[in-house]
Amino acid sequence: MSTPTATRLQAADADVTVLSNTAFVTDWSRRYFGPWWNAFEVPTSSVCAGPLVTADVDEKAYADLAALLASVPHSEATYAKARLLLARDSTGTITAVSPDEQLAYRSEQLGGHVTISGHAPQPVALAASRIAREMIRAALLRDGWTLLHASAVVRDGRALLAFGDKGAGKTTTALLVASRCAQLLANDRVFIKRIGADLRVLPWPSAAAIGLGLLDALGLYDVVRDRLQAGEHLHPTQHQDVTDALLAGRREPLWEPGGKRERKVQVFPDQFASWFGMELATGGRAAALLFPRIDPAAVPALVDGERTLGEDDFMSGATEDRYPDHFGLAHGIDGGGSDLARATVAEHLAALPHHQVVLGHDVGANADFLAKLSDSP
Repeated sequence: MSTPTATRLQAADADVTVLSNTAFVTDWSRRYFGPWWNAFEVPTSSVCAGPLVTADVDEKAYADLAALLASVPHSEATYAKARLLLARDSTGTITAVSPDEQLAYRSEQLGGHVTISGHAPQPVALAASRIAREMIRAALLRDGWTLLHASAVVRDGRALLAFGDKGAGKTTTALLVASRCAQLLANDRVFIKRIGADLRVLPWPSAAAIGLGLLDALGLYDVVRDRLQAGEHLHPTQHQDVTDALLAGRREPLWEPGGKRERKVQVFPDQFASWFGMELATGGRAAALLFPRIDPAAVPALVDGERTLGEDDFMSGATEDRYPDHFGLAHGIDGGGSDLARATVAEHLAALPHHQVVLGHDVGANADFLAKLSDSP
């Protein structure tokens, strides 16, 4: 029998422990959340009270829960792009099964303890990380944090937040500055809360999606391809077509059928450091807002514009279509935080410097310009 292992995650005043009979599962959580959230191994004897995810590779436990669910009335939903069968009993316990992923969930104690069982280590590890992250998020939101749809870098404790719709240049901005003079805090979203006189920011750990064209423009394409050819791996949520394109040396953007959504490289958080030489930030204080746009022929510069923070720049339950709160973790709080938290953050962000910028296709010029801009008080 395998010896259980445990990993604890901490972000601000929130914490959760992942306990498993398979070391791969807890090792995965330490790798995935690592420096962004304080993730460390703990003795299993210290695991008692507090938010807990128990995630075991256990085919019998999966089969028992699947049989239980089949015997009671249940509904059907989608979670992490997979079909999910759900039932809630009179005590509030939620049982769910994802037949395609061969995963079973049981959420008890009002979402304070979630048990996951499945057939194979990797799906169980992925599921445990998702649930642990959602438990941390729920705790932070209950504590007054909210979520911005922004990329972020930190320099000398000061966080520069970049906003914009898809294709505006949020990721480009963050990676260019992180490659020159700052630490990467977030690729797509960031926690934020008014604490004292500051707006404090925390990272949202996730795999970062980077298009093949952008990867090439940033000079990182060959680094990724060489690593893959040497037998290393990107995040398993990456589509196989992207891996095939990288190994074949194709650099043009890769689109899903219909051409509406680009298939992108999915980078583990720790690969920013180990592959790209970028440091990761664990927090900071918001210092300025950046609203980039891309114009291929432009010289990078500050430009006039009316863009300011809007409702769409905050995450909400409506934007969380991949991970809706089927397991009762949020206790009724919206997926982006309370209205009061959003209003408080919006008011104080409005008082910070706002920079409207245009970036061209000269990566070096863009990086020099953004590095200088991030240097300003």
